[in-house]
Amino acid sequence: MRGTGPLLAATTGLWAVIVLVSQVLAEPPLSPVVTILVGVLITNVLIVGYGSTLRGPRQSRRARRPRPPRPPRPGDDGPDAQARPEGLTDEVVDQAVALLLPLLDGDAVSITDRHRMLAFAGPGHDHHARGSPLYARTRDSVLRTGRTGVVWGRGEDLIGCPQPGCPLRSAAIAALRIGDEIIGSVTVYRTTDDPPRAELVEAAAGILSLHLEVGELESRQRLATDAELDALRAQINPHFLFNTLNTIASRIRTDPEDARQLLVRLADFFRYAIRQRGQFADFSQEYAFVRTYVTLEQARFGDRLNVEYDIDPAVLSVDVPVLMIQPLVENAIKHGASDNVGRTTVRLRARVDPLARMLDVTVRDDGVGMDEPTLVAVATGERPQEASGVGLTNIRQRLALLFGAHHEFDVRSTEGEGTTVHLRLPMR
Repeated sequence: MRGTGPLLAATTGLWAVIVLVSQVLAEPPLSPVVTILVGVLITNVLIVGYGSTLRGPRQSRRARRPRPPRPPRPGDDGPDAQARPEGLTDEVVDQAVALLLPLLDGDAVSITDRHRMLAFAGPGHDHHARGSPLYARTRDSVLRTGRTGVVWGRGEDLIGCPQPGCPLRSAAIAALRIGDEIIGSVTVYRTTDDPPRAELVEAAAGILSLHLEVGELESRQRLATDAELDALRAQINPHFLFNTLNTIASRIRTDPEDARQLLVRLADFFRYAIRQRGQFADFSQEYAFVRTYVTLEQARFGDRLNVEYDIDPAVLSVDVPVLMIQPLVENAIKHGASDNVGRTTVRLRARVDPLARMLDVTVRDDGVGMDEPTLVAVATGERPQEASGVGLTNIRQRLALLFGAHHEFDVRSTEGEGTTVHLRLPMR
């Protein structure tokens, strides 16, 4: 369901452009039957190919690792040769130029990146092939400023093609964008000195840019959240394993049964941390993971560490980000019991707000607390990992990627009194 919103938005925008082009800008307007047939055809291609014909197939949710660099292609020698956006695959651009050619009142259509031709359809395709250089100086201006350009004539400052007998004589060039970045161009050519209408080309480039931007944002978010989760897993292993193994080793002779139970708990802990897949899990699973972690830490700290739980049963079935609660408890223990010569109490509280459909999670300790510079350093990840555990900055970044602005993450600490971390997350 997560891709339905972008698909609906893209389909609505696509029909708006089709009506604008065929009924308002075209002279004379196309018949309603032709408009409907063209619209249905493009919509079907979009839906059947989603995600999507214009930005490439969506990766399977199980394929969560970055792709290896693609093999070099002809023309891949520019400074940004490896920076082609994920959506501009050969298959996608070939389909796009074939789709745009009959709609844009031109004789040929091309799609480029910033350095070379990616796809071309129409007269001149024999020498305007994939990987060929870009000639029109006007295109340099379009790629630099983002303003649509119109050229006519075959001079060096115009079409600029050096091939004798090239049939192309005029063109309209519009920028392709992902966000504020110009990543290429869409060009419509004619074989006469009467250039194509710039507004039609600009509208087509806008549609293609929309699809590319949606695809790029989804890809970046998916890879970024996976990278953050993998980084968190990597930090857990060396950070926690050494101290726990020391605790188990110290009990092997004095209490071998207890040592065996701790070893089983340790295995359970790492099995969950490493094997858990996806970005979300039931709170009940994360809660059991926290209890396992706390058992291991209490074996280490003994009576110096007390942990209290106040969990609303309605919370147990709510989805929460994987490995999100345990690091909060870990930081509370790290900045509470580790630095406190007395007894430290850590409290984990979780509640559901059914009206706002929000989940509230609070982790509080009565340890030594932090002064303001230390609090800022820990929250931003500037404090060394061995001192600050997995780092609250990792949690901040993951929450921003998963929920955007629809969450709250508040850290408060007073030196000598303790630290409180409060999460407020939307229920899925």
